[in-house]
Amino acid sequence: MKMSNLLLLIILAVCSYLVGNINWALIISKIKKTDIRQLGSGNPGTLNMSRNLGLKAGLLTFFLDIMKGAVPTLVAYFLTRDRHIAGTEFVVADFAIYLCGFCAVLGHIYPVFLKFKGGKGIASTIGVFLVCSCCYGWEWAVIMIMALVGAGVFIYFTEFGAMGSFIAITPPAIGNAIRLFILYNETENIYAIVFYILSNLIILAICLFTWLAHRQNIQRMLAGEEHPTSIKDMVIKMKAKKARENNQENVQEVDANSENLNTNANEQSPLIDDNVNSQQPTVK
Repeated sequence: MKMSNLLLLIILAVCSYLVGNINWALIISKIKKTDIRQLGSGNPGTLNMSRNLGLKAGLLTFFLDIMKGAVPTLVAYFLTRDRHIAGTEFVVADFAIYLCGFCAVLGHIYPVFLKFKGGKGIASTIGVFLVCSCCYGWEWAVIMIMALVGAGVFIYFTEFGAMGSFIAITPPAIGNAIRLFILYNETENIYAIVFYILSNLIILAICLFTWLAHRQNIQRMLAGEEHPTSIKDMVIKMKAKKARENNQENVQEVDANSENLNTNANEQSPLIDDNVNSQQPTVK
């Protein structure tokens, strides 16, 4: 028996929210025996991880948070792409991917298991729009790629991480709204129109929630007090840390070699003493 669209959407939405509750920044920081919520800005996200625990930790958090938004959206796409709203030409996937993406982002920002105190949702939102863009053609994927490149370049030269984050998510959101308009702008079915409007409202909600999560960053940026996000400094710190680790390994290797030499010398000393004693003439 085929599951109804409504029941399937409810199950997907709840599962997406629960997936969004997984806070990778907190997990990684705990593995490193610290708590990212007690460091820097206190935000358990990519930029704060990069500033305080290094670029590698930040990039790992970024990738895993992207997957947190991408996986629920991708699952929703494959489970609903062949379904239609009853009596309309509206594809259920064109609603489900945004609903599940929104729930994943909502779970990241307001996780029930962390007393509704989570991250700011940028990486998860990127994951959502990455799937929403790439599943519908290369032209939409290009918008996503250009937005990410533009955000990276902007952050590199200006060191405004929050504003760069907005650049990463806003163009893909607009692109997805345009895609929906192209598909359904001529429909006359009232139910299709309702779901078309709902899909656009959810796209807007995804952006609004991530923007609102950065309201303190915006206030600090306007006041000139925002924490700088220097990619150059992160790279320099990463290289310096690697150099220190290499030096420490070399020192440990030298110490180990010295210890081995001392051990060998100690082992040979009795033999030398015995040989010397055996060569000495016996005095009668």
